[in-house]
Amino acid sequence: MPGEHLDLSSESSPGSRGNAKAESRRFVGVHFACCDVYSRVYVNREQTAYEGNCPKCGKRVVLKIGPGGTDSRFFTAQ
Repeated sequence: MPGEHLDLSSESSPGSRGNAKAESRRFVGVHFACCDVYSRVYVNREQTAYEGNCPKCGKRVVLKIGPGGTDSRFFTAQ
């Protein structure tokens, strides 16, 4: 009967775009010292900065992207 097959495999089929967007989003890891939690902070639409908030208290963090920057992928927000 159609619709009775449930495929829960993690392999994506050729031409499938299921995870393409998630895999292409750039991010850095941030340890929010305010609440002692870690979160990913993603690049904004303008591609000018990584912007995000502490997942517990909402404290905002902005990491600007520009020449002479850093290769670091993990940061601590005070």
